[in-house]
Amino acid sequence: MTDTPLDLGPQTRIVARLAEGVADAQLADATPCPRYAVRHLLGHLLGLSVAFRDAGRKDLGATTDTAPQDALPDVGPAWRAELSKALDELAEAWRDPAAWTGMTRAGGIDMPGEVTAAVALDELVIHGWDLARATGQPYTPDPAALESAHAFLRAAAEEGDRGEGIFGPVVPVPADTPLLDRALGLSGRDPRWTRPA
Repeated sequence: MTDTPLDLGPQTRIVARLAEGVADAQLADATPCPRYAVRHLLGHLLGLSVAFRDAGRKDLGATTDTAPQDALPDVGPAWRAELSKALDELAEAWRDPAAWTGMTRAGGIDMPGEVTAAVALDELVIHGWDLARATGQPYTPDPAALESAHAFLRAAAEEGDRGEGIFGPVVPVPADTPLLDRALGLSGRDPRWTRPA
């Protein structure tokens, strides 16, 4: 058995800690994601954690076939326990070297395993920032996950594969800014976004 290219665990633990820091009173607050309040962002994180967990396991079906834009995600009363469990299971699924080989599917799109892992890390890094910024928490992503997300976003921007929705058009960011800010700009985020007063 060979080593996996990257452990998703450090970044999933960061996102889990951010989720634990969300107060119930913040669930209706705005986020950097258009159309998403904090509760919708948490619902999206839960859904993507389950989808990419199943993609890593190559357990394809309803969770991996549904496009994320099909419905506005939300959370139920047990979201804290559900999200924590799903994040743990996501990291564990991608510790299996078999997850990184062959083809799999997430969001209804067939992709090579290693590309699917890069998409998952991108989602975790960028939405981790979204959650931290929306709830006033400090955020330092896992350095390896950030490098992966930046490389993925840069390649997507160079290919002109920029969709609308959560990840909008590239926001210009100076080249000498921190890597996280550059990744955020490539994702369609303004790194200067702050919570509405």
